[in-house]
Amino acid sequence: MHSSSTTLNKQAQHVLDQWINGPWQATQVAGDASFRSYYRIHTEQGTRILMDAPPDKEDSRPFLDIGHFLKNNGVQTPAILQEDLATGHLLLEDFGDITFLTALEQGADAETLYKQAIEALITIQRTPQDGSCMAHQRPFDQALLRTELALFTDWFIEGIIGTPISKQDRAAFDAVFQTVIDTVLKQPVVLVHRDYHSRNLMLHDGQVGIIDFQDAVMGPVTYDLASLLRDCYVAWDQPFRDKMMSCWQAQLPAEIGYAPESPEAFQRDFDFMALQRNLKAIGIFGRLSIRDGKHGYLEDIPRTMSYVREVLPNYPELKELNALVIKYVPEDFIPLPVPAKDHKQ
Repeated sequence: MHSSSTTLNKQAQHVLDQWINGPWQATQVAGDASFRSYYRIHTEQGTRILMDAPPDKEDSRPFLDIGHFLKNNGVQTPAILQEDLATGHLLLEDFGDITFLTALEQGADAETLYKQAIEALITIQRTPQDGSCMAHQRPFDQALLRTELALFTDWFIEGIIGTPISKQDRAAFDAVFQTVIDTVLKQPVVLVHRDYHSRNLMLHDGQVGIIDFQDAVMGPVTYDLASLLRDCYVAWDQPFRDKMMSCWQAQLPAEIGYAPESPEAFQRDFDFMALQRNLKAIGIFGRLSIRDGKHGYLEDIPRTMSYVREVLPNYPELKELNALVIKYVPEDFIPLPVPAKDHKQ
């Protein structure tokens, strides 16, 4: 017995009828950049979240595995109440609708929120690297970092801007990308959430609830900090970033073995990591528009691009990349959607 103000497919309705004893009602809630859909299920026992992840497009096993691992190690992730991998449905604890981004828009104190986020990040980073989690078998290595950086050239410059890159400039991009990769791979390796930012951190019962963790890998220690403080969706000034970086450094466990020789060395590690992530994000926003018709993310490119322009002039080894960005990305460029048919996938 159920009613739905949002049309659920019959398979999802059938699964919910098996899982929920009594009447229920479904309303769709904001999704993410994947093929997954989310619904708030109202029941007599309270609300739940249904995740509908088509098995032919999304593998839900990492979500289950990494979610259990994080929860068992003190990280606030949604409890998984029911699962059906064959149909791609999961019933989850409801963390509500207040993301960090929403909380900030509603006037929450940024410093309080971000100190909580850093404490939660430290909890993630000190989880045991014992091979008991799928993420432990997924290294953030040369190949993955290079694939991510190629998103910027392929989907943003050639896709969204529509400018072909010359063979000579391709080689120049590749060379400087290699410098960035070599630099970040010198950092100690920890569990990396990979999308640790204001849209994936929930304010839930006064605590930080963490979602969208299924792509976690083993990677550079500054990665998630860079995601948090050079966030594609909200910009922070340098004094705030410095304060939060100091807060993170003060709490980082000694056993992780990260001890930069100077504040400048730490800033360099952070900047190179943030640069890699921001270039990747710009490329992904382009791909989401071109391939998936999700054009809203294009609005976040100018903010993300401003981080790239902020870092590039500060390091001699990035001089070539700075010149390439100036050449291919106009300073006043405002991205517009590119029809899928105009770009080769």
